[in-house]
Amino acid sequence: MAVLTSLLWLRWPLLLPLAGLAAWGACALWFQLPAPPWVRNAAIAAWSSLALAASVALAGMAGAGGFWWLAAFLAAAAALLAWWHTIRPSHGRVWADDVARLLELQVQGDQVTLANVRNFAWRSETDYDARWETRRYDLARLASADLILSYWMGPAIAHTLVSFGFDDGRRLVFSLEIRREKGENFSAIGGFFRRFETVIVAADENDILRTRTNARGEDVYLYRLRLRPEQLRKVFLGYLERAAQLQAAPRFYNTLTSNCTTIVFGLARRLSPLLPLDYRLLLSGYFAGYAYDHGGLVPGYSFEQLKAAGRITQRALAVRAGEDYSTAIRQGVPGVEESELEWGNGPSGPFFSAGDTKY
Repeated sequence: MAVLTSLLWLRWPLLLPLAGLAAWGACALWFQLPAPPWVRNAAIAAWSSLALAASVALAGMAGAGGFWWLAAFLAAAAALLAWWHTIRPSHGRVWADDVARLLELQVQGDQVTLANVRNFAWRSETDYDARWETRRYDLARLASADLILSYWMGPAIAHTLVSFGFDDGRRLVFSLEIRREKGENFSAIGGFFRRFETVIVAADENDILRTRTNARGEDVYLYRLRLRPEQLRKVFLGYLERAAQLQAAPRFYNTLTSNCTTIVFGLARRLSPLLPLDYRLLLSGYFAGYAYDHGGLVPGYSFEQLKAAGRITQRALAVRAGEDYSTAIRQGVPGVEESELEWGNGPSGPFFSAGDTKY
């Protein structure tokens, strides 16, 4: 009897992974089953009922027939996993206008030609003039980079962008985003279940920042990054490398492992491989604090000072017709007042220490 009791107790630890598999399967069916909602609901109900029966069987409360319920659930789980592995990312969907085109690029030495740079004129989230441009940049004229966090869902969640400045006054912003289909909305949970493809957007600040501050009503912060010229080049080319990979083969967005913040972290690790993992990579609203803690922001200020001076929302809303948006939002931001190239030649902190890896 003691041996039988021990065997029964061994079953209980298996209930947790079974419950996890049941929850995963329900979400997978909801986000990926190509069927009307009522069909998906019916499939989820059947799957959940089978999982419940298997749980009862595993707990030893289903009598002699319990084995068959457990076997049926495992067979259904195997079929579900097999179907899951048939889901592939694609470039061939009907995309929303602002992510309709992939960035195309040519790099010859210092000369970079980018096609499909976005420069929309946004009047509201749904009212805009679509403009895609071809632009040329000289990497030898890279002067600065700014980390930008745009808050849209509380203090813990923000969209992360990087804006590169050139010594001729031009700026270009890179942003890793979900590639939404027309009529599709973002879902953080859906991002775990292959619901969206990934796209690298290269855009003018008047487009990608102004739509957040002025059209969407998001709260936006800008921080000058502490990078030397050779580091600026590495990070800029890192974005282009990722864009080329996506152009060659589509990839899924993942809320945890492949998002707007993890790409910045990945590029930073090319410069400083010992950067540690941190909860702020997931809770992206706190990522600027992570960069500060590892020497990635302008020195000589507390993080609270950098955050207060870097809040560009009100300055953006106050920009008048004919006024330069990029100049206006940087008024008072630490590090911007100095010459970009002189500032970039300053000492590097551990966050982006030079010479750690070859690119």
